[in-house]
Amino acid sequence: MSSAENQPLVRTVASTQSEMTEIVLPNDANTLGNLLGGRLMHFIDLTGALAAYRHTRTHVVTAAMDHIDFIQPVHVGDLLILKSSVNRAFTTSLEVGVRVCVEHPQTGVMLHVASAYLVFVAIDSDGRRLKIPQVQPETPDEQRRYADALLRREHRESESHRRKQERGATGASDADGCGCK
Repeated sequence: MSSAENQPLVRTVASTQSEMTEIVLPNDANTLGNLLGGRLMHFIDLTGALAAYRHTRTHVVTAAMDHIDFIQPVHVGDLLILKSSVNRAFTTSLEVGVRVCVEHPQTGVMLHVASAYLVFVAIDSDGRRLKIPQVQPETPDEQRRYADALLRREHRESESHRRKQERGATGASDADGCGCK
């Protein structure tokens, strides 16, 4: 029996939840002592991938970071707490939400500092897409995130279609102006 045959057809959101904690060190910061945005994005990607892996039980690759909000700065010495879970699973891809909080180590005060949505694709060891289990939202909050994930997917798809049309209409292979072909 293959590992795909052993996979459940549906997993709960709770079974995908992941948490990662990091202390912000000087090497992670800019000259003002604030966490670099790119470093935070790296932590978000890792935490999101953990939830995606727990859901798919196979290799996953990041296809998109759909949206990220940097709400407030994170300082050297702060404890960064990242929590992720699968919002919705499609045929071979899934959306994961990541919420980032910071805990001030001396006071214990917790602040919400960032949120992001990522899309991962499940693949085999040869890079071929794999079908994945569906996700079952159980709580009202999970059901809201499940419904919102479909709206975000539809928006991503329409935006992708718009960009392709724009490239085709202008005949330009460098529609984003980066100088790439």
